[in-house]
Amino acid sequence: MLYNILLIVQLIASLGIIGLVLMQHGKGADAGAAFGGGGGGGSTGGASGSVFGSKGSGNFMSRTTAILATIFFINSLVLAWLVAHPEGAESSVVQSAVVSPSQAPQIDVPSAPSDVPAPTGAVSSDSASDIPEAPKE
Repeated sequence: MLYNILLIVQLIASLGIIGLVLMQHGKGADAGAAFGGGGGGGSTGGASGSVFGSKGSGNFMSRTTAILATIFFINSLVLAWLVAHPEGAESSVVQSAVVSPSQAPQIDVPSAPSDVPAPTGAVSSDSASDIPEAPKE
């Protein structure tokens, strides 16, 4: 539940940062306006006719972007911590990875017939063998 809420906050913060960065004027925008690169001429007085005023947009938008970036950064750290430490998990990665020999699962490997021929030496009659002897040449 907490993870989903933080994920939604992360999404809203990231979309807000993207929107605010795209709305801001770059530092090089004033140099372009000085050479007649737009700005709305006439009675508006260049960039002074913007919604937030000439300096107000920089302060308001840059502060809001900084706040959203801080929220994004802290939220990223909390999300990473939640993923690394799930509820009910063991406290150490080493403890979960190292298994003692008594706890190790026992694997039963069925014995398959071998393609290797039996030794040609004398076989005692006490040991019954299902493997035939190799032909003698």
